[in-house]
Amino acid sequence: MKRLQRWVRVLLSTLLLVAVAFVGYEILESPANQTFGRTLVHGPQNQKIVALTYDDGPNPPYTDRILDVLDAEHVHATFFLVGRAVAAYPQTVRREVASGNALGNHSWDHRLLIVMTPGAVRRSLERTDDAIFASTGTHTHIMRPPFGSRDWLVLGEARHLGYTPVMWSVPLAKDWEDPPATVIANRILPYVANGSIIVLHDGNRGILCSAANAPICDRSSDIEATKIIVQTLKSRGYRFVTIPELLATHTSAHPAE
Repeated sequence: MKRLQRWVRVLLSTLLLVAVAFVGYEILESPANQTFGRTLVHGPQNQKIVALTYDDGPNPPYTDRILDVLDAEHVHATFFLVGRAVAAYPQTVRREVASGNALGNHSWDHRLLIVMTPGAVRRSLERTDDAIFASTGTHTHIMRPPFGSRDWLVLGEARHLGYTPVMWSVPLAKDWEDPPATVIANRILPYVANGSIIVLHDGNRGILCSAANAPICDRSSDIEATKIIVQTLKSRGYRFVTIPELLATHTSAHPAE
């Protein structure tokens, strides 16, 4: 009996430690947390502007169809690109730029950067930047870590390369689970305020899609959700800006920061 009691006590203690560690991780990795260094979470809260961003692409034909919606609505967004997908679909990236959208670095293969060495983090960002430059002739100076996961080393490497790390202020809609477009929109719209940064996904971790894995790459719901979100926010008087534009506005509003 005593042995059983000891075993139960050890098990409960272990479960408690795991729970505490998980809660601590969730707090530290919250997009608003600045423990590991300053990141951009939102823009000026005294202006009716919002930044729409997309992660994990390019992913044709879904990225192209999202661009069709943005073009039709005369709205620009910011695409955080996975390097291996940029190398595979440079024509889509060129269209993003030609349409007036901004680009950001989302690593080469969407690996968890906090488990990589500083050198590996640096090479992942540099390789992605090389692919973006080869496709468009431009460099980007903004990045978003995959999964939003970062620590001092990750942000240190990013800043050393001249990047501003960008997070988000509107809770993630979990669009990667492929809910209906109305569900995605309803998970986002109630939380939008002045200066908000919204995240949607036009790809799935930069995976190169084929007939064999097509379902995990399908972003049809995000296409329709984009239309709903843009039209609703425009009707509320919001103006859409890219992340570089948001940064410029934020800097001018806070010159001493």
